[in-house]
Amino acid sequence: MIQKIICQGRELAIILRASFKTEGIEFFTPSDFSQQLGYMNRPEGYVIPPHVHNPVAREVQYTKEVLFIKSGKVRVDFYDDNQNYLESHVLSTGDVILLAFGGHGFEMLEETEMIEVKQGPYAGDGDKTRFEAVSVDKLNMIC
Repeated sequence: MIQKIICQGRELAIILRASFKTEGIEFFTPSDFSQQLGYMNRPEGYVIPPHVHNPVAREVQYTKEVLFIKSGKVRVDFYDDNQNYLESHVLSTGDVILLAFGGHGFEMLEETEMIEVKQGPYAGDGDKTRFEAVSVDKLNMIC
């Protein structure tokens, strides 16, 4: 199963559930995203020829990150660029999420292991703006 978090026509995140399965290869991100998320399911004996990636100049405007939920359960809260709460989703073991735009926060609902992949180099404090989370009891959905 694939879930796309969209606000005002902008794709903020893509959730790839652990239960997702299809044959072949499928990419879920638009080709202009600086981070690409895809799924591959190939039969035994399928060969991907050896290859190297060519140097290609790319400009990255926003940090996109991919989280793999190795174990546990985490709630992801989504915000627009103006720090307004949008909605929340719970991710569980085996789920993957690409965070593309907008804001996000997390609460571990049980002990959780995550693997994070994002662009570098890390820009330190210039990489993000922190803000106050909304109380889950007072959630107002905007989109």
